[in-house]
Amino acid sequence: MDQIYNIFEFVTSNFLDPKKRVFLGYLFSGFLIAFLWVLFVKKVPLKKSLGYIFDKRIYFAKSAISDYFLYAINLFVMIIFSPILLSQLTIATIIFEFLHTQEFVTPIENFFILSAIIPVAFTLCYFILDDFSKFLIHMLMHKIPILWCFHKVHHSAEVLTPITVFRTHPVEGFIFVVRNAITQGAVIGLFYFISNGNLNLVTVLGANLFSFCFHLLGSNLRHSHINISYWRWLEHFLISPAQHQVHHSIKKIHHDKNFGVTFAFWDLIFGSLVFSKNNQKIKYGLNEKENHIRYNLFQIYLYPIWESMNILFTLLKKNILRIFNIFNLTIFKFKKGF
Repeated sequence: MDQIYNIFEFVTSNFLDPKKRVFLGYLFSGFLIAFLWVLFVKKVPLKKSLGYIFDKRIYFAKSAISDYFLYAINLFVMIIFSPILLSQLTIATIIFEFLHTQEFVTPIENFFILSAIIPVAFTLCYFILDDFSKFLIHMLMHKIPILWCFHKVHHSAEVLTPITVFRTHPVEGFIFVVRNAITQGAVIGLFYFISNGNLNLVTVLGANLFSFCFHLLGSNLRHSHINISYWRWLEHFLISPAQHQVHHSIKKIHHDKNFGVTFAFWDLIFGSLVFSKNNQKIKYGLNEKENHIRYNLFQIYLYPIWESMNILFTLLKKNILRIFNIFNLTIFKFKKGF
């Protein structure tokens, strides 16, 4: 019984941690926002509102059930491999030690700046740079074929639920762990140095203040069928749930759009921003050539590896042939010179 309890506690840990996106408090606030939106904007009758939000055709769809299994399996995979991955502490230490060797930057000693400005600046920079790095890696996963092999596992979802955020291949998970270590470690190392070790993050329930607000205001609705749009001017700055749902669209015109997690201006700068439309109907998933990895867990985990290896071998083969041809041409010219 103790082993069963420990496994249950481990699998449900993310739901009890305010630092995690699927913390029960965030899920509750998201569903409350959804309820008010369905009731007052969509004009769905009160008796039907809960049925609309908790639609069993979505939460018990084959795609959603695959999400639940992937969530549990990936938790165990990350626990096994996380000790050998790059850590925040390593990067923060490298940055901190490097800055100690430089003369152009020195720690701040002003008490007001250290106590009032630095904590807010650190918390804000931490949040903004973390969000930009997520945007950048997300965009690269769509643009680079080898990375797309793994990221398309996430896009194979045919329905969206808050657990769909965990529908990822472990390789993508490893990439984001390294991203997290580099970005957050660099910010921690920099601010730890300039604050002379007096560093504090502005938090609510242990979570970054800005992350807390982002999740409390419905971040989980981005992976849902609740297509809440913002005002057009606001969708220039913040990604709405409906905008992220556009990102999951199977339509070709929506491919490689709205990579942002929190902020929309990254997409605006890189030319990938698309606005939501009222009453838009979106079909989610992959095209017919790629949708074979929808439900089969064996294929979800192994096919991306096989496909990426094929791409890698093809690239190596082309480059080896190119090098071989250059070598032969060089030898031919050398012999001709004699």
